[in-house]
Amino acid sequence: MNTPLAPIPEDLLLRAYRIGIFPMADARDDPEVFWVEPKHRAILPLEGFICSRSLARTLRRGRFTVTCNAAFAGVLDACAAPRLSEGGETWISHRIAESYRRLHEAGLAHSIECWSHAADSAPPRLVGGLYGVGFDRVFCGESMFSRVPDASKVALAWLVAALRMAGAELLDCQFITAHLASLGAVEISQKDYLERLAHAQRRPGGGAAGQAHLWPDQRGASASPASASPGPDGGATGAVSSGASVALPVGFAALAAAAASAGFSSSPGNFIAQSFTHTS
Repeated sequence: MNTPLAPIPEDLLLRAYRIGIFPMADARDDPEVFWVEPKHRAILPLEGFICSRSLARTLRRGRFTVTCNAAFAGVLDACAAPRLSEGGETWISHRIAESYRRLHEAGLAHSIECWSHAADSAPPRLVGGLYGVGFDRVFCGESMFSRVPDASKVALAWLVAALRMAGAELLDCQFITAHLASLGAVEISQKDYLERLAHAQRRPGGGAAGQAHLWPDQRGASASPASASPGPDGGATGAVSSGASVALPVGFAALAAAAASAGFSSSPGNFIAQSFTHTS
């Protein structure tokens, strides 16, 4: 019986992301990983997110309860599940999944979850979400899933709004798809991507970020519209300072606090929909 290979060390995985490389596998049970550096890269400009009328309507209606880091393992498992539309295989092997779980425990991988509203006393059901890796002013989206219409789109809308609030610069989507393009993603050259990646990792004084990550350790952190605290800059809206370098959970909590400050505590999705309308 073969001994399973150990997860990818957190420092090695983070160093790979810092230079524009990420791991994939050929199948769920594949013990090996290969490192990918695409010649063309998909990114979603944070000011270029396309919030369609139907998505804005879904956000305003508050069809889902949205959380951050409340069910990272559940989101990861759902993203790794075989999909008939992709030939039944997944690139998220057991080894890669365990590597991201450990990165999450280290405060460097985060998830956004969408939950269905329970019609009775039954607990909410996880129906959509996404996860990715965050460092400095970069978020590398890894995968997303949806069990009901629009759930993954809502999760992405919350991600973009939270990253804006957090002062992020680069949202990496890896490969372009028609679905991502409809939401504003564009394809750029690897050279362009690496330049943007380096810029988003610069130190406050202008130098390169080096080995140490600037986002604070968010081990075990979670936030939701009902439990968010005021933003770390102490402002009325809870927005994060534009010079800050913070983790997604902090931006998520600041977003919820801003919605509450603007009178949208019971419908933060409406606040988010308005923010996209004003910047589109």
